[in-house]
Amino acid sequence: MWLPLIGMTALPHVGGIYGGIVTRKQVKTWYPSLKKPSWRPPNAAFPVVWTCLYTGMGYGSYLIWKELGGFTEDALVPLGLYGLQLALNWAWTPIFFGAHKIKWALIEIVFLTGTVGATMVSWYPVNRTASLLLAPYLAWLCLATTLNYCIWRDNPEKKEE
Repeated sequence: MWLPLIGMTALPHVGGIYGGIVTRKQVKTWYPSLKKPSWRPPNAAFPVVWTCLYTGMGYGSYLIWKELGGFTEDALVPLGLYGLQLALNWAWTPIFFGAHKIKWALIEIVFLTGTVGATMVSWYPVNRTASLLLAPYLAWLCLATTLNYCIWRDNPEKKEE
């Protein structure tokens, strides 16, 4: 039973590692050129926070998987929503940092935040602990969504002629 525990806990980090690769260059070049609110967390906080959040959500998914007997019909909605939010999570970084599409990233993160909320609701009757493991993630996404909005608002896109 260790393999599913380790695999499901580690899975979210795959996108995090990819996101780190996409972000690394942009944090030194493009990102500093943007106007950002004074309250934004320091760049060094992001890898630490995301490591904790990815570990918590991955372990939570394992608890749901275990409680529902694996990838069963009962697990379709709770793990399906989890998979959807994970895909949306992984997509945000290439949109924002890779394509520099701040408005599209804002729209995407709003959908992501809503999907995480729906995932929590679907997990709660199955395993309260798993659902509550997503609470810090949801809180961070609220901060990240606000940050994305402020960056979009304060950095209008230049019209191409």
